[in-house]
Amino acid sequence: MQVYLNTFGTYLHIKDDMFEVKIPVKDGEPIKKTLAAHKVSSFVLATSASLSTDAVRLALYNNIDIIFARSDGYPLGRVWHSKLGSTTKIRKQQLQASINEEGVKATKNWISEKMTNQLEFIKDLKKHRPQMAEYLDDKIERIQNLVISVGKLEGKTVQDFAETIRGLEGTAGRLYFETINYVLPQSYQFNGRSSRPAKDSFNAFLNYAYGVLYTRTEKALILAGLDPYVGYLHRDDYNQKSMVFDFIEPFRIFVEVPVFRLFTAKKVNKAHIDEITNGVTLNKEGKELLIKALNEYLEEDAIRYKNRNQTRANIIQQEAHSYANQLIEKTKDTSETLYL
Repeated sequence: MQVYLNTFGTYLHIKDDMFEVKIPVKDGEPIKKTLAAHKVSSFVLATSASLSTDAVRLALYNNIDIIFARSDGYPLGRVWHSKLGSTTKIRKQQLQASINEEGVKATKNWISEKMTNQLEFIKDLKKHRPQMAEYLDDKIERIQNLVISVGKLEGKTVQDFAETIRGLEGTAGRLYFETINYVLPQSYQFNGRSSRPAKDSFNAFLNYAYGVLYTRTEKALILAGLDPYVGYLHRDDYNQKSMVFDFIEPFRIFVEVPVFRLFTAKKVNKAHIDEITNGVTLNKEGKELLIKALNEYLEEDAIRYKNRNQTRANIIQQEAHSYANQLIEKTKDTSETLYL
């Protein structure tokens, strides 16, 4: 499990060879929670907290990363062991794939899966909203055509069609979020995607959820032996973790669904966000509400994957390992379509 330290003054240390978290309580004794190392996958420090060197040492011994998160949920940095996730052959092949047809194949697959997941989500919305069928059918048809267009793209490298596929992806995203906005309760509706800062509560929740997913995806790539910085579609800007942004695309649905459900269930209110300059941001209560929903959705055994019920979190990791294996030809084509 991921453990979020989200209370000002929280202290993480070791007691009896286990993690102990002390959470301060106003005018009272601190709350103490003990955690066995084998039950923790990572610690996320989302606000002012402190930790002992013994806690860091125990985390390193048990392959637990300690993540320092920004206010929007994206990782600022992480403390982790210095070992590679696997053989360096994977990274060598990844570099070659970035300039050959393997990168083309992977990029088309990831973007197609992302758009297909958006499409399937809209189809699911239609099942419960017959009064919106005409509107939703139009969006379904248009996104289906965009998926077909992605499949027809050709090139020896991704750069041969990079601008075209970005345009198709962007159009699908606009149609998708227009649809989500249309079906949300009127009080939650928003005017398009916005980030840094979010202009409304829905985008604030979604941006933070993407940050959580980004953290998990980066770790999955590292464990699989892939280089987070060597991507195919996203640009190789300074300190840009391009592969994280490439590989995350099919899994965005894993956080979009629980965010959507929080709003359609009307669990979000003004007490969950704070106003900042030119926008809004999640506060402590909002983060707690979101993290609980995300963890429940990511950790439930709800998807049939390779003949087993798997959690969505496990699927991200297994897909990373599968792709790494493809790069070094340990397996042929192990990619699968993701089902909600």
